[in-house]
Amino acid sequence: MPFSSNPINPSPLQSRLKRHPALFGVPFLLIIVGASFGLQTFTQTRYDLQDQKVKQISNEQSLGLDRKKKKFDIREEYYKLSAAGEQDWEPKRIARPNDFPELGVPPNEPPAKS
Repeated sequence: MPFSSNPINPSPLQSRLKRHPALFGVPFLLIIVGASFGLQTFTQTRYDLQDQKVKQISNEQSLGLDRKKKKFDIREEYYKLSAAGEQDWEPKRIARPNDFPELGVPPNEPPAKS
């Protein structure tokens, strides 16, 4: 076998981790749990700010600031749009530039060769 899986001179750290894998796993888990507790304050701040925004909106609603707004009714909007469609209008075609051929119609002259 030209390549063996065991090194000739293993480092002491490597051999210790091979015998006791918890030396790597326990500190890793401690970092994960500690970061969770460390980020808890930032997360709580985020939710507190969101709660303040919601309370501010509810205060505006209790003052009656939204009474001036008209309630939205989908049927009413539909009738407005259908009435606007019945107005007199005529579709007019805009002149196409000379460089562009009509859609669906083959060009009259062959393309210029460069």
